[in-house]
Amino acid sequence: MKAAVVFTGSGPIVVLTTYDSLEDPKFIEQLEVKGLDKFIGYEVPVDLTKKKYGQHFDAVMKDVKQTDDLRVLDYNGHRVFHNYSFAELGSPFQHE
Repeated sequence: MKAAVVFTGSGPIVVLTTYDSLEDPKFIEQLEVKGLDKFIGYEVPVDLTKKKYGQHFDAVMKDVKQTDDLRVLDYNGHRVFHNYSFAELGSPFQHE
């Protein structure tokens, strides 16, 4: 499982995925299906993300309406932006 903060035109979101990399074409395709065809993504530690989101993390992982390919953990850009320090973000990956 990978966790990522993805900066989009409408603000950052946190996603979870089983893909090995944010650069995986199938992961990118999953984001494009959701209308995210231009973004900057940063991998973040899953353990840190689980700690930050607690029971909400567990609930999203159990949500049968989402798939392991792409689970949206948080789409509140203000909360996402303030939930992670810049030091916690991995190397950026850009896609357009």
